[in-house]
Amino acid sequence: MTSPAPTRQDNLYLPRAAEITRVRPLTATEKLFEIRLLDGKDLGHRPGQFIELSILGIGEAPISVTSSPTRKGSFELAVRATGNVTNALHRAEPGTFVGIRGPFGNGFPMDKIVGRDLLFVAGGIGLFPLRSAINYVLDNRNSYGRVIILFGSRRPSEQLFVEELAAWRQSNAVEYHETVDREEPGWKGNVGVITTLFPKIQIDPARTTAMIVGPPVMYRFVIAECLKKGLKEADVIVSLERRMKCGVGKCGHCQIDNVLVCQEGPVFTLGQLQSLREGV
Repeated sequence: MTSPAPTRQDNLYLPRAAEITRVRPLTATEKLFEIRLLDGKDLGHRPGQFIELSILGIGEAPISVTSSPTRKGSFELAVRATGNVTNALHRAEPGTFVGIRGPFGNGFPMDKIVGRDLLFVAGGIGLFPLRSAINYVLDNRNSYGRVIILFGSRRPSEQLFVEELAAWRQSNAVEYHETVDREEPGWKGNVGVITTLFPKIQIDPARTTAMIVGPPVMYRFVIAECLKKGLKEADVIVSLERRMKCGVGKCGHCQIDNVLVCQEGPVFTLGQLQSLREGV
C-alpha cells in the first residue's frame, strides 16, 4: 500500500487524497475503479468532466469520470491500461491511496437539454464518459424525453459494463441498439460499424440532442449520419480526447488552434468545432 497523497488546499495544483475502495475487471484490458475522497466530500463533478489522477513515484494522467454525480459517497473511473500511470493503476488493489485533482472541463450540458429526446452514440471506451451522462439521465428519467443508446465494440468479448448493457436491452426507459465490428462464436446481434445502427432508429430532429464519444475515426461518419437525420449542428455534441496534462490551461498540451480543450472542452457542439481545423 502506498502513502496517502497530500491533503487538498485551495490550490488547483495540489491533489486531494483518495483511496481505491473497489476494483472490478471489465475486459482483458479495462478495469473499473471505485474511489473515495479521504476528506469525506463528493467529487462534485458534472457528466463529461475529467480528473487528473496521480500515483506517487509514477506520475499523473487525465481520466474521464464514468459514474453519475447522482451516485453519492464515491465515484468511478474506468481505465484502459495504456501507459505508466494507467498500468500502475491496474496493478493497484483496494486500499491503495492515489491523488485526485479536479474535476476539470465543461461537461455535457445536462441542464440545457432538459425535456429533450437524447441520442447517445458510444464507440468502444467512449462509453466511459457517456455512462456518466446516461446514468444521470436514468436517475432523473422524468426530466428527459426518449432516450436512445447506440453502442459499438470491436468484438463481443470487448463489450464494456455487460451487466448494464443487459439491463438496457430489457429496459422500457431506453431504446438500446448494439453492434460489433467482428463477430465471435455465439454472437447473434448486428455486425458492422456503428453507423449501421442508424437505419434502425427514428428520431424527431427538432427535439433531439445527440451526444457522441468514441475513437477519432468514428466522429466524421457518425456526425454525417446525425446530419442526415436532420439534427442541427448545435444539437450534435462530441467529447474530444486530448493529452490534458495539467487540466488548468497552463501546459498547452491539449491546445487546438487557440482553444484549450481542458478549459473550453472536452465537450463541444458541432457548431463550435467548425472553426477548429484539427477538432475531429
